[in-house]
Amino acid sequence: MGTQMNSNMDNRKKIHVKKGDTVYVVSGKDKGKTGKIIKVLRAKERAIVEKLNIVKRHQRPNQANPSGGIVEKEAPIHISNLMLYDAAEAKPTRIGRKVLGTGEKVRYSKKSGEEIKS
Repeated sequence: MGTQMNSNMDNRKKIHVKKGDTVYVVSGKDKGKTGKIIKVLRAKERAIVEKLNIVKRHQRPNQANPSGGIVEKEAPIHISNLMLYDAAEAKPTRIGRKVLGTGEKVRYSKKSGEEIKS
């Protein structure tokens, strides 16, 4: 029959942001704010951004939190609502990808043309 691809692998998009990138929120309740990416959830095409999209969750008492109560934490944001923040221009920018002469793949800012350090 041939090899069968993992169903999660064949219809995933390329993600333009990585862990540690500073991003600008394009739409949603935190529109216009910037923050640093803590975690990227590739399968769901979402990212968790530090101190943005805060939600309240009720938590049962456990050993880590004996009193329980209401906890505030970051919720994932869809990556289509995020743009990389270009520190040189102090504005959000689109991302391009190119291969250098050495064969190394790099991301670059479409606005300033500078390479993005990963």
